[in-house]
Amino acid sequence: MREIVLDTETTGLDPSNGHRLVEIACLELSNHIPTGRHYQIYLNPDRDVPADVAAIHGLSGEFLADKPRFGDVVEKLLEFLGDAPLVIHNAEFDMRFLNAELTRAGRPGLDFTRAVDTLLLARRKFPGAPISLDALCKRFAVDNSGRQFHGALLDAELLAAVYLELIGGRQAGLELVAAKTQSGSAIVAGLLVTRPARAHQPTEAELAAHGVLVAQLKDPLWIS
Repeated sequence: MREIVLDTETTGLDPSNGHRLVEIACLELSNHIPTGRHYQIYLNPDRDVPADVAAIHGLSGEFLADKPRFGDVVEKLLEFLGDAPLVIHNAEFDMRFLNAELTRAGRPGLDFTRAVDTLLLARRKFPGAPISLDALCKRFAVDNSGRQFHGALLDAELLAAVYLELIGGRQAGLELVAAKTQSGSAIVAGLLVTRPARAHQPTEAELAAHGVLVAQLKDPLWIS
């Protein structure tokens, strides 16, 4: 099963107020395990980056000025996403920004049902507990010591590790165990000796012996 862990950075909180994407990072999972393939891109938002926002992700307007625009990379992004489910922390936020950019580029938006929201998964699993990405990293002992800024690619890598814990932990070895078990079963099956089927009908001698035994019984229960 192919899934994409996705994270974005933006110029603000609401695309309807003119805020734009400045970074997209996607990390591929196969059967919940990272494959090593990822897609990451910085984007020129064609607007300023407020200082308080730049302090969070470290991306200034000057740094982004020579980066491609969303319309320049949309084909490559959609190709990488394919039709895979999208694993996102607080999916509504990222999906709204992605769909706003897709609409601006003349493309259809992404279906919200594609999103696997790890924020909701964590809220159901740990009601009342802190469920930010940092809090979940701490809970699951995922090393986030390198997270000085909210970089999209690093956050996607951390989220991939958190997601595996939320759905039951790192159990990649189970497939190997199953393979070994099947191999062992095949070896055992090879040692079995095939014998001809036994006849289950009683012989005349067995019927006669049974009749003698029944005749010797006194007051049997099946006779009222």
